Amino acid sequence: MAKPLVSDELWAAVAPLLPPERPKPKGGRPRVPDRAALTGILFVLKTGTPWEHLPAEMGCGSGMTCWRRLRDWQMAGVWARLHKLLLNKLEAAGRIRWERAALDSTSVPGKKGGAETGPNPTDRGRPGTKRHMVTDAEGTPLSLTLSPANRHDSKMAAATLDAVPPVSGGRRGRPRRRPKKLHADKAYTGRPVREALRKRGITPRIARRGVDDSRRLGRHRWVIERSFAWMARFRRLVVRYERRADIHLAFATLAAALVCLSQIKRFC
Repeated sequence: MAKPLVSDELWAAVAPLLPPERPKPKGGRPRVPDRAALTGILFVLKTGTPWEHLPAEMGCGSGMTCWRRLRDWQMAGVWARLHKLLLNKLEAAGRIRWERAALDSTSVPGKKGGAETGPNPTDRGRPGTKRHMVTDAEGTPLSLTLSPANRHDSKMAAATLDAVPPVSGGRRGRPRRRPKKLHADKAYTGRPVREALRKRGITPRIARRGVDDSRRLGRHRWVIERSFAWMARFRRLVVRYERRADIHLAFATLAAALVCLSQIKRFC
């Protein structure tokens, strides 16, 4: 028997974060249950199936119903809070390694254009989007941001670092959101990035052009490449089909949360 897309563990984390159903004083059709809608969202995320081809026998309602639920929950901040919740669980178990972090980006085609797309210089100028990510030393995604594919990686370094949520893990004291060191490739070697890191109390470990060997620093940076590979298992993220940037970010944030859930199963 196939495993359910929405496990009991995932549903226990998501359910308290969902906004309550709006009242219907005039009645109307029964609302598709939230767990069923989440199943449809995960099916599209994992398989890349178009919304209109969502199988009716799954009992998830129509593709448009699941799309609206994804949009509404993104607007309500559900996916960001889910990601933060799972990061807190990892921190409580001592499984977020703040001594080193890695920063990088990956480009994906954005065939339909829309916000946060631009001509990709590595894809013959076709429209594309960059996903920028920070991971800890184990490859756990700490933050995600989007930009047009023609924006230089260094321009998004500070914004991606600032997108790391404060993580406490239920412990006393100030929540943690800054790693001690940050590893990045030569795309981030400019002075503005180094100054931004030092301003935030982070030691830059960035290969300098003509000075450092990227292979030596890459022994700590490979984890983020593995994390991008984990994200690419979610077929909806391989190509950006959404014109709306918030919908693509919703998918990416949900995928990052699922990677965190896998890390919890792996370590905790």
